[in-house]
Amino acid sequence: MGRLTTHVLDTAHGRPAGGMQVDLFRLEGIERVLLKIVQTNMDGRVDGPLLEGVELEAGMYELEFHVGHYFAALGIESADPRFLEVVPVRFGVSDPLAHYHVPLLVSPFGYSTYRGS
Repeated sequence: MGRLTTHVLDTAHGRPAGGMQVDLFRLEGIERVLLKIVQTNMDGRVDGPLLEGVELEAGMYELEFHVGHYFAALGIESADPRFLEVVPVRFGVSDPLAHYHVPLLVSPFGYSTYRGS
């Protein structure tokens, strides 16, 4: 059974990014359809798959990670506007029976992502 998961690590502080809002969209042509809004737990994960089974279809998706608010809530001072506010990660699902894990490594000034396991 296929599933989509995510995990956010705060590389500036060397710990999971708990309490970050993550929005999940499915792209349908030029439109983005909001599927879910979740918050990461204290382990930097959400409490279950974002999509699972028949919910996960082949196609394009986008995760929006609200990193600006996360770092502001920690009291990290930044310029106005912040360098990073929302980090979008757009990715494709070609095999809806597979596990797609999309982690984010983030600091106030940079990020990286990859297809995890």
